Amino acid sequence: MQIQWFPGHMHKAAKAVRETLPSVDVLIEVLDARIPFSSQNPMIAQLRGHKPCIKLLNKSDLADPEMTLVWQEYLEKQRNIRTLATDVTTHDSLRQITDLCHKLVPATGLDDEYRNVQAMIIGIPNVGKSTLINALAGRTIAKTGNEPAVTKNQQRIKLDYGITLIDTPGMMWPKIEHENSGYRLAATGAIKETATDNTEVAFATAEYLLEAYPERLIERYQLESLPANDLELIEAIGRFRGCLRSGGDVLLEKASNILISELRSGVLGRITMEDPERVEREQEEVLVAREAKRLKDEARKQGFKKKRNR
Repeated sequence: MQIQWFPGHMHKAAKAVRETLPSVDVLIEVLDARIPFSSQNPMIAQLRGHKPCIKLLNKSDLADPEMTLVWQEYLEKQRNIRTLATDVTTHDSLRQITDLCHKLVPATGLDDEYRNVQAMIIGIPNVGKSTLINALAGRTIAKTGNEPAVTKNQQRIKLDYGITLIDTPGMMWPKIEHENSGYRLAATGAIKETATDNTEVAFATAEYLLEAYPERLIERYQLESLPANDLELIEAIGRFRGCLRSGGDVLLEKASNILISELRSGVLGRITMEDPERVEREQEEVLVAREAKRLKDEARKQGFKKKRNR
């Protein structure tokens, strides 16, 4: 299954970002610390050019702390990129954001402690951007909700320490090229459930968890041994939680919903759904698929030309 979700208002939001970006000093991209690669919007890299960018690995309290450090090191190898692991319950990380803005955009005058910084904050839906903004502002400004794509328009927010924050709607991109990224985005709640098949997402999630976090599964679902595959895991969860039909068969959809819910809430523990080595392999697959499509399209064009010339 290839998951895609790009509502019309997101196209409008992307256009507004392009128009506003030239007046912005620093870009703040909010990522989900559980999926730091998949929650990056590739459109942002194209738009920002060499403009300084702070990547916030938000919801870090739900992510594997060791993997968060690995991702920070990996991301900071890119030009003009700095990272912070953030959690809105930790006020120290909030002050670090404003401090880092000023380090990346230093004062121009010798007598100025701070200069006025225009910071655009951006991110895909449901990475906690609005909650983070409210925490930074110390008051409720941005709408929050469990559903993705709550914010619909840009707004400017005056923060302390001379920072103006330009809030933007959560933006996906038109095409998610690797299906595994689509599954991760769906599993963590970045894509509306009406656009996905939760059972299929749960099976992909189960396959990953069996490989990366088997001990969490054994502990949470009181397994005597590790299931051999994703189906067996979902069935084991269903039996453990009583998701059974009258004949004893497991209700796979209900068991799938339990797995996704417990992943999102952190009941399964602090879990990161991807690592740099894995996503680099997947990106190589994307490049191979692109080239295969290019060759196929070229062959089709050549075929049309031959037919016209007959």
